[in-house]
Amino acid sequence: QVQLVESGGGLVQAGGSLRLSCAASGRTFGSYNMGWFRRAPGKEREFVARITFNGGVSAYADSVKGRFTISRDNAKSTVYLQMNSLKPEDTAVYSCAAARNYWGQEGRLYDYWGQGTQVTVSS
Repeated sequence: QVQLVESGGGLVQAGGSLRLSCAASGRTFGSYNMGWFRRAPGKEREFVARITFNGGVSAYADSVKGRFTISRDNAKSTVYLQMNSLKPEDTAVYSCAAARNYWGQEGRLYDYWGQGTQVTVSS
């Protein structure tokens, strides 16, 4: 069992930056591929970024490529999402997720989810 808790969301002006954190419980964090997803009001959940269990490989949605960076610190059981050059369309609830045996962007195939943290970007 893995419990995930996100933090770091808030209100920021367009062009600004935020860093989200996702802290995991349990001693097996280093065995999980991790992903960030977001859900904007009235829209479906969408993939944002993902990273392999050892941090060796990462992937991004086209909409955030070049602006967002995913990273992890297995010693701290934490995955991060650095978000730069934020745009109003980045406004959403951001959630992290863990997948033991899946490497991809289908949220339904992730095993554990956090509750999410709100990010609001004003214009």
